[in-house]
Amino acid sequence: MSVLSNIVLTKRFFWILSSFIIVYATGFINLWMTTLAQYGFIVIAVLVAIDLMLLLLIGRKPFFERSYKERLYLGDENTITIRLKAQGVFVWNFELNEGFPDFKQDRSTSFKGTISATKSVEIKYVLRPTKRGLYQFNAAYLFLSSFLKLVERRIVYTEINNFHVYPSVIQMKKYELLVFQQQKTSSGIKRIRRLGNATEFEQIRNYVAGDELKTINWKATSRRNELMVNQYQDEKSQPIYCIIDKSRTMQMEFNGLTLLDHSINSTLVFSNICLLKGDKFGLLTFSDKMGSQLPADKSSTQMKRVMDLLYDQKTKFKDANFELLQSVVRQKIKTRSLILLFSNFENEFAMRRALPYLIQMNKKHLLVVVFFQNSDLKELAYKRSYAVKDLYTSVVAERMITMKARMAREMKQFGIQTILTNPEELSANVINKYLELKARGRF
Repeated sequence: MSVLSNIVLTKRFFWILSSFIIVYATGFINLWMTTLAQYGFIVIAVLVAIDLMLLLLIGRKPFFERSYKERLYLGDENTITIRLKAQGVFVWNFELNEGFPDFKQDRSTSFKGTISATKSVEIKYVLRPTKRGLYQFNAAYLFLSSFLKLVERRIVYTEINNFHVYPSVIQMKKYELLVFQQQKTSSGIKRIRRLGNATEFEQIRNYVAGDELKTINWKATSRRNELMVNQYQDEKSQPIYCIIDKSRTMQMEFNGLTLLDHSINSTLVFSNICLLKGDKFGLLTFSDKMGSQLPADKSSTQMKRVMDLLYDQKTKFKDANFELLQSVVRQKIKTRSLILLFSNFENEFAMRRALPYLIQMNKKHLLVVVFFQNSDLKELAYKRSYAVKDLYTSVVAERMITMKARMAREMKQFGIQTILTNPEELSANVINKYLELKARGRF
C-alpha cells in the first residue's frame, strides 16, 4: 500500500486522456469517432497497466548521495553535488525536486535526465546562503518513469543533512592574496606611499626591479658582489578593534545580505589582514546592550576565535546605545588603538545623537566610522524622469545621498575618520583605509 500511495499519473497521461475525451464528444456528429475513442481508452488502460507493472518491479531505492562542505560561506557560491544511480536492468527517466534549505525558498527548480545501473548521474548546482547559522536540507523527491511516461513512482529521501553557514572565508582568502601580491590596484586595493618611520627592519635580500634605490645595503652588496637591499615591514603588535552595531538599522538588505552580514564578512577579511601583518585584533558587538567581547590578541588561535564569535551574531531590533559603548570602550580598551565602528545612520538626527560619544572615543583612540550609502538610491537619483512622480522620487533620492555625504563631512570636522561606502565595496574600502593609516603612521 505504501508503494501504491507513491504512484502518480503524469501530465502526458492527462493530455492523452483529454484528447480521447474530445474525440468521444465528437461522436454525436460522427458515430465512428465514438468507437475510435473507446478503443483509445482500452489502449490507454493497457499501457498504464504495463507502465505500473514496470514501476512496481523497482526493488531497492536508487542510490542518492548529496555532497557538500561541512561549512558553507555566507554570500558566496557554494557547489552542491548530487549523485544518482538506479538498481536493476531498466533505464529510468527521472525528475528530482531538491529539498533546498529554507533560506533559498526555491520550489520551481528541478533536475531531469535518465539513470540506470550502468549509468549514474552527477548533478551540480550552486547554493548561495544569505543567513548565518545551522541549517539542513529538506526532503528530496525523486520521480521515476519508464519510456511510456504515463505513470511515475515517487521516492522520498529524508536523510537529515545539517550544515553550518559561516562568514565568508572565500572573500577572506581573496583579499589576502590582493594585499600581499604585487598587482593590487586593478582589484580595488590601492598602493599607499609610506610616510614617517613606522617601520622596522626585517631582512636583507637580493635586489629586484622596482625596489627603491635608497634601500640598497652597500656593505652587503660589496660582500656578495651583487645588489642587496634592506627590507622593512610595518611596526607590529598595534591593537586594532572592530566594533559592530547590531541595532535595527543594520537589518537593511543589499544583494540578499543584511548590512550586519556585510559588516561581518568585512570584519573577517579585515581581521585576517591585521593578524598577517602582525597587529593585535579584537572585536566588540553592541546594540541597546553590549554583546560579545574579544580582547585584542595576535596569537595563532585568534582567527578561530573571531570566526566562532562572528558566526553567532544576530541583529537586534532596538536602537544602538552609543553612550554604553563609549563607557565600555573607556573601561576595556586601555591603550591607544585603531577602532573601526561599523554602523548605519538613517538621518542626521541619529548621527548627531551619537556624535558626542564618538568624539569622546576619538580623543583617546583613532576612530574610523564605517557607514553605508544606499547603492539603489543612485539609480533612482540619476534616472531620467518622464512623470511628476518619478521626478519627486529622484529629488528625494538625491537629497538622501547628499545627506549621507554631509554627515561624513560633519564627523570629519571633529577629527573622526569616516568611510562612506556601498555595501559591495565595503571590504576593499576598509582595507584601503587601514593601509593608508598604517603607512602614514597614524596609530
